[in-house]
Amino acid sequence: MNDNHIKIISTNLKVEQWQVRNTLHLFDEAATIPFISRYRKEKTGSLDEVALMEIKKQSEKLVEMDDRRHTIIETITGLGLLTPELEAKINQAVTMTELDDLYLPYKPKKKTRGTKAKEKGLEPLANLIMAQRDGDPVLLAGKYLNDQVETEEEALEGARDIIAEWINEDQRVRNLLRNLFDREAYVISTVVKKKEEEGVKFSDYFDFCEPLRKCPSHRLMALFRGEREGFLRVSIQPDQIEAVNRISAAVVKGRNPNGEQVKLALKDGYTRLLEPSIETEYRNIFKDKADEEAIRVFADNLQQLLLMPPLGEKNILALDPGFRSGCKLVCLDRQGNLLHNETIFPHPPQRETSIAAKKIKSLVDAYKTDAIAIGNGTASRETEYFIKNYVRFDRDIEVYVVSENGASVYSASDVAREEFPEYDVTVRGSVSIGRRLMDPLAELVKIDPKSIGVGQYQHDVDQKKLQESLDHVVISCVNRVGVQVNTSSRHLLTYVSGLGPALAKNVTAYIRENGPFKSRDELKKVPRLGARAFEQAAGFLRIRGSVNPLDDSAVHPETYPVVERMAADIGCTVADLIHDPVKRALIKPEKYVTPEIGMPTLVDILSELSKPGRDPRGKIKLFEFSQEVQKIEDVKPGMILPGIVTNITRFGAFVDIGVKQDGLVHVSQMADKFITDPAEIVKLHQHVKVKVVEVDVPRKRIQLTMKGLNS
Repeated sequence: MNDNHIKIISTNLKVEQWQVRNTLHLFDEAATIPFISRYRKEKTGSLDEVALMEIKKQSEKLVEMDDRRHTIIETITGLGLLTPELEAKINQAVTMTELDDLYLPYKPKKKTRGTKAKEKGLEPLANLIMAQRDGDPVLLAGKYLNDQVETEEEALEGARDIIAEWINEDQRVRNLLRNLFDREAYVISTVVKKKEEEGVKFSDYFDFCEPLRKCPSHRLMALFRGEREGFLRVSIQPDQIEAVNRISAAVVKGRNPNGEQVKLALKDGYTRLLEPSIETEYRNIFKDKADEEAIRVFADNLQQLLLMPPLGEKNILALDPGFRSGCKLVCLDRQGNLLHNETIFPHPPQRETSIAAKKIKSLVDAYKTDAIAIGNGTASRETEYFIKNYVRFDRDIEVYVVSENGASVYSASDVAREEFPEYDVTVRGSVSIGRRLMDPLAELVKIDPKSIGVGQYQHDVDQKKLQESLDHVVISCVNRVGVQVNTSSRHLLTYVSGLGPALAKNVTAYIRENGPFKSRDELKKVPRLGARAFEQAAGFLRIRGSVNPLDDSAVHPETYPVVERMAADIGCTVADLIHDPVKRALIKPEKYVTPEIGMPTLVDILSELSKPGRDPRGKIKLFEFSQEVQKIEDVKPGMILPGIVTNITRFGAFVDIGVKQDGLVHVSQMADKFITDPAEIVKLHQHVKVKVVEVDVPRKRIQLTMKGLNS
């Protein structure tokens, strides 16, 4: 563990060094972020998951920098060019950019104009010209003619090539140009000739110019996508004349013919070497920032989606709607097991409305259905209307419209084939829709997050960083909610702290062979689930019906003795403590503080005893679309409609108002006050009221506003 790294991270994150040191030590022991955040608060000073992740990222970045530093020193040493002064600069560098600038003059190069000129013996001439003393450069050049350099102009040209590379490699010059890029660079795009019609979706950027520092991340992503797809030419640059003049003021010292030669070298080096190099650097910097922003928005949306309130363990009839091919329906029991499936045809062209209504009624009665789930794809509104207006139930049956995003991906996946090998994709898709209503988290973890439809530019961002971020979100959500181990899928168990795919498979295999777990302690009998894995996982795994009521709570087994001592001290059982708030009020937590267990953990224990195993996701709310609109042609400006937020971006939120096309509420139309981030106002799947501003039927675009409608 590097003390210097600890100091740097502590300063950057404004946390104590002991917090960083203890956190890194826990990471070294393979502790997971959810486990550290929940069960090691004394060690970290109650750092949350965001802070823990940031410590991890910064530590990895510092290790990467040290590796790079070591490689650079080794390389320059091998060339015999490392001086104590240079080594000190390399060791003191605090960014990769600084390191790369220091290394640039020594970096092995391919054949360049400058290296070719050096091979012709023109470096001494370049040194004389760069000194910018009075004298005639042509006369100087005449002394360096040889069988490879036949004229004075050829000699001067070679010398200028060498000087251009020196200027490009000058750290002072590069920083000067970076300062100019920071303040005055523009992002400029033009359309590629003869691509106007094909690239019409990028027409806003056919002749575009905006200060780089003001260009929002989503716009920059759109520009880069247009460039990558071959419709746009994109450049990032400051004013060239201003840039050359500023560099000239720093480099050109002699007002004489030799100074003019340096100026010529500078102009050539700027357009050929320096500007392209810094432009690439700034492209990467701003692309990374845009990636981070897009990934953050995607991760926030995914977290909200995974933590949507579940309906819970109910008997479900789920429908995947369709017209010509009919509506595929399935009946699921309270654990999500498939009991029955068939297809009905309530819509044109068959229009077997009466037969379909009778079938729905008989299935609801036969399987004691509690709720109906309808996928929100093709024929969704028509199917909802059919259920509510043509089927007569003997009791209240709630009808929910459920997002189908990713259901088709699940249906064709190995996971679905493993679960339902004897059924086709239509049955699997219907099952997924029903299970999403029961428990969104348990079902959505089976699908690649990139297929769930809550991101933007997800294929344009750094895929490794995106995957790491989304994996962290899934792991965080699963462990925040907790998992009923005896009824959960192997796929859900995979994300439990300390388990992973292999142990999750072993856990489900153990249940198949031995029946449900009767206690948390029995988890230790699972093959290869050792002490470390048990420590990491046990607090997040719930055992409903265990003899020990704490097994169905977030209290970790390592602190069971504390809870038992609390109960003994007031003369009751642990179960009494859980069920009787009066008895819990008698507990004085400070009495149970030890060197290992402090007040943060004791407060958590008492909080958990008051609501053991309670789902943090809240309760699902029923939602109904307006009956006025069924398709986009029904939507008219001025209408005020209920809607559900389906996606959140940096420029606004998309809202489902009950037609196939979601409408957009631009960030400027989200509130009566100025906001910069839509997430300040809305959450994913929030129920909102919107007013229709504009409808473009041919382009299938709906503009909405929320101003004055949502208190």
